[in-house]
Amino acid sequence: MSESSRSDALKAGAAGGVSLGSDPVGVPGAGAELSAESGVDLKARSQWYYVRTRFLRHRLAVASLVILILIALVGVFAPQLAPYGYDEINLEATVQKPTLEDWHLFGTDQLGRDYLSRVMFGIRTSLWVAVMVAVLATLIGTLIGAVAGYYSGQVDNLLMRVTDLFLTVPGLAVLLTASVFFGSGQPFQTGIILALLLWTAVARIVRGLFLSLREKEFVEAAKAAGAGDIRIMLRHILPNCVGPIVVFMTLIVAAAILIEAALSFLGFGIQPPNAALGGLIDDGQEQGLETWWLVTFPGLVIVLIALCINFIGDGLRDALDPTQRRVRA
Repeated sequence: MSESSRSDALKAGAAGGVSLGSDPVGVPGAGAELSAESGVDLKARSQWYYVRTRFLRHRLAVASLVILILIALVGVFAPQLAPYGYDEINLEATVQKPTLEDWHLFGTDQLGRDYLSRVMFGIRTSLWVAVMVAVLATLIGTLIGAVAGYYSGQVDNLLMRVTDLFLTVPGLAVLLTASVFFGSGQPFQTGIILALLLWTAVARIVRGLFLSLREKEFVEAAKAAGAGDIRIMLRHILPNCVGPIVVFMTLIVAAAILIEAALSFLGFGIQPPNAALGGLIDDGQEQGLETWWLVTFPGLVIVLIALCINFIGDGLRDALDPTQRRVRA
């Protein structure tokens, strides 16, 4: 085959919309041969490659991820990084404003306890509870939504009526009542109570996705091939729902941090000697506006964590959407 003929073939293939990396129907290996002859090196790209690329282009989400990782590392290594212990008392440095002296960057309380150290320990507990709540709520919601959406009919009606029942009850009242009857002084108990209340939105989202995907051709093909219901749900439908589930999971983390802080502030959440950001705000507000730093700095950390998680969720939403072409930030 001459060079001119080869060039004409390439032009004809490009005009006809034939990709250099794809084989013509009935001619196996022809695409690879054509690619080699044209000198174009083609590489296969996985879907996760494009997800990662789109996420990294979202500068605000990447910056938020870096900040959140740093905050999490500070919480995890609080015993090593904190300049003082969580309950270390220094009666010679009581009620000090934020200062560089002795590294009291967040000031001290009426017992001379360093609030920077207390905030570091509080970050570890609050983030741990929030992640646990997000994982448990996502698992519960995904299970209920998947079963309801796949089987539909009476199963769907029963599970969705239970979900609606949880949605109609006042959340704060239920949390306060559950905290009184079941106890909430420990982080694990608080996390369980929050997870049992925050799974409903995930269930409704997953149900809608399963109702749509169960009618697709690839599901019918799997049924024709003899695949069982569990295999179809786990191997064929659920992977196509990962994007929305992951995005909503990040929102649950942010919501759990705010709700846990509110419960601790009201005295029904995590109790001493366990550290919690909401508990630190509660301790600070009892001393009045004169000690503003005792409320301001734990509150700013909560707001910063919630904002970072929401921006990360926004970036994941854009990255996991295959139709997304524009980058928001």
